[in-house]
Amino acid sequence: MLKLYAIRPIRPIKPCLVASTFRHYSVKVDTSNKADVIKDSQTDTTSKPGAEHGHTLGQYITKKLMVRQRLPTEKGDDSFLTPPAMPHHGYRQDLMEKIHYEHREPTLIRDKLAFGLMRSLRVCFDFFSGYKHPKTKEGLEKLTPATYQMTPEKWLTRFIILESIAGVPGSVASFLRHLQSLRLLKRDKAFIQTLQDEAYNERMHLLTFLEIGKPGPFMKVLLYASQGVFCNLFFFTYMLAPNACHRFVGYLEEEAVYTYTTCLEDIERGLLPDIEHFKVPKIAKDYWHLSEDAKMRDLISYIRADEAKHREVNHTFANLKLDGTDRNPFALQVDSVPESAQPNNRLSTHKAVGWERDELVL
Repeated sequence: MLKLYAIRPIRPIKPCLVASTFRHYSVKVDTSNKADVIKDSQTDTTSKPGAEHGHTLGQYITKKLMVRQRLPTEKGDDSFLTPPAMPHHGYRQDLMEKIHYEHREPTLIRDKLAFGLMRSLRVCFDFFSGYKHPKTKEGLEKLTPATYQMTPEKWLTRFIILESIAGVPGSVASFLRHLQSLRLLKRDKAFIQTLQDEAYNERMHLLTFLEIGKPGPFMKVLLYASQGVFCNLFFFTYMLAPNACHRFVGYLEEEAVYTYTTCLEDIERGLLPDIEHFKVPKIAKDYWHLSEDAKMRDLISYIRADEAKHREVNHTFANLKLDGTDRNPFALQVDSVPESAQPNNRLSTHKAVGWERDELVL
């Protein structure tokens, strides 16, 4: 017998539900003693051209990946904090203020390939972090709070993506050099320690920002995938061309210095007043020996100095013979050489583009 089934009509979707899909929440920090409030900052798309087509794919992806600030009721992982296994060396304030973006021009073919790859990754990095910032001096002069597009949430997103990737090279390189030392039954000449310290330092950057911002599920999926791909590629490339890998990391750290410098300049211009009211996490105060009343500007200054040091170290390593011939010049100061004529773990003899091999006693 043929049975007839009544088809229930589909209930139309309410416009308000559709609009809520693209609603963006930003955190506004109340400078009084009241709790932080999340303000619904849905944009009135009807007043903008092309609003009838909704958000672009890039805007939608950026919103899904956006990191939001932790609420006062959301406690971070600050229980049973152990002292840093690799204590920070510390920097002088006047030397930190002198740090700025400097670029090493690629000369060798491997350097040009490393720099080209870095620039390609920078495009992807800007896309996923929603980075929109004037690059010319004229554009910066015209920048006002009304035209400024980088919110504190976008900066946190950019920081977390950057640090989750920057912590990989030092760990992978030190692991491979550790295995090489065991396999060849000989010393590594102190490269392992400096690389492990770099990886530890980058992870402290990430843990600090995770105490301030909370990534969503889409961000976590992106980091899982990007770490898996980048870690394996760096692993196999380092076995074949370690100098090229260190040059690549040097260019990566150049971009990190540029990112933190831009953020600090925007804070000084008064474009990011909300960031100044973010509370510096305890894990950061313990690691960098910050005062109890430290501000976010102090924290970002220290992180920028760390990235500048990694820039110097990796550009220098790329100039050395990494087959066991040369030693790590950052691990030991030679008594017969003036202190100003050799690198150290601080910023007193900082060279942004790295030390050339013929400048060092190896």
